[in-house]
Formats: sequence, structure tokens, C-alpha cells
Amino acid sequence: MKALFIEVHEAWLATLFTGFMSKTQNKQKLYDFSDILFRHFTWLENDMVKQNIAYDYNRKQVPIKVATLDVMLHDIQKRLTTILELLDSCNDKAITHRMKSDLNYIVSVLKTLPNEEVTSAFDAKREYPNVTLNEEACNALTLFLFEESYKEYELIMVYNYSKANSNDAFLNRIFQILIDESIFHLRSFGQMMSEMGILATPRVLMEEIYKFDDLEQFLKDGIQEEMGAKEACKKLSEAVSANSAEFASFFDFINNQENYHIALMEEALANLNQ
Repeated sequence: MKALFIEVHEAWLATLFTGFMSKTQNKQKLYDFSDILFRHFTWLENDMVKQNIAYDYNRKQVPIKVATLDVMLHDIQKRLTTILELLDSCNDKAITHRMKSDLNYIVSVLKTLPNEEVTSAFDAKREYPNVTLNEEACNALTLFLFEESYKEYELIMVYNYSKANSNDAFLNRIFQILIDESIFHLRSFGQMMSEMGILATPRVLMEEIYKFDDLEQFLKDGIQEEMGAKEACKKLSEAVSANSAEFASFFDFINNQENYHIALMEEALANLNQ
């Protein structure tokens, strides 16, 4: 079961980041399939929680640096075939029946997707299409994307772990909103990394990041982190504003989204303290 869980985690990341490097209609297909794989991941996690099986989010690093998309498409197919072979380790037959159907379909579609050249996602040119960035703005954007893409992955996993291990419907509603928001941010930043030629998968999370005993302190720390993210977006908006009004507007947009995240965590805190 744990091996299956790890394989699905890695396949989700491989599929999502392959979507980032695509510049054709393949992108949306890969995004859709990554969404399905993330749902599989959460279903398996919930099943392990129900069975009191100890688990973590440890995994191997997922290599994605390729010259053509077909290499990753074949890699994903291989990963999904491995998952299919491990499905019997899950005792919930409703889950395994659904996963088997999904995976067989995904593999069949992946075989038909056209190839494309994707070296620009890894060429490290740090140039953004139709935008001229000075060195200061380029450095600021590069640092932001590396830091925040990892941070959004971290938040997805932290909120997901908290949701899986909570029976509080009020809190789980908030956790799900925050998961959805972080997935949107990760997609936005991952796409920008690909455009800049600096695409890379996030490093593995340390267990103590998502396994914690004090939810109240976690939420308080989370509010401070969101405030820090707001400040980072503000600084980046200022750094790129002279070069791109579109960039400045985008990071103001992200900055304002952090306000709602803070409000949600404050709402969760208030619920805990009732």
C-alpha cells in the first residue's frame, strides 16, 4: 500500500510538471490527468488513515529534464503501469476499480499525444516571452519562482495531510479551499518557470513540516507566512513594474489572493478557540 501511495505521488508530479513544459494542446490533457492522479493520491491516503496505517510523504526525486515531450509521456506511462501492478495492495475495491479504469484510459490517451520539443523549459535563458527584464527584475523573478513553487507544493501537502487526518468538517472545508488555491499558484509559477527555462520539480518535504501536534500554532505560523508571501509579491511587483505592467498586475493579483488565505486561517483559529 505504501509503495502504491509513493508511486501515485511521483506520477502526479511527473504529469503535472510535464504539463508545464508543453506549449500545445497537450498541456490541458496533462493538467486534467494530474488532477485525476492527485485525487487518487488523496483516496489512497484516506484509506490508509481509516486503516490506521502509518504513512508519510517521502518519495524519490522526479527527474523531468528532457529534450522532447515523448520521453516524459513514456515515463508517465511506465509509472502508471507500475501503479496498475500495485493496485491489489489496496483493499478498497471501489477505489481500485475506479483507479484501474482511470489509469487505463490515461495510458491510452498518452499514447496518442503528439510529440513536441521542450528544451526551452530547461535552457536557463531566464527570458520571458514578449517581456524585457533588467538584471534586477530577472534575478528577483527567478528567486521568487524557485522559492514560491516549492512553497506552494509544500502548502498543498501540508493542508492535504491536515485534511486527511481531521474529522472536523469546518476545518476541512478551509483546508480544501487552501489546497485548491495552492494548486492554482503552483500551476501559475510552474508555467512561468518553464517559460523562463528554469523548470524543476520541488524537493522532498521533511516529515516535521506536515506532521505537527499544535494546529493552533500551525495556523498562527501560516498567517505569518502568508504575510511574508504578500510582502514578497509586493517587492516583486515593484521590481518588475518598470519592465512589464502585465507582470506587475499579475503579482498584485497574487498578493491580493493571500488576503483571503489569511482570512481563512483566522476563521479556522476562531473556530478552534470557541
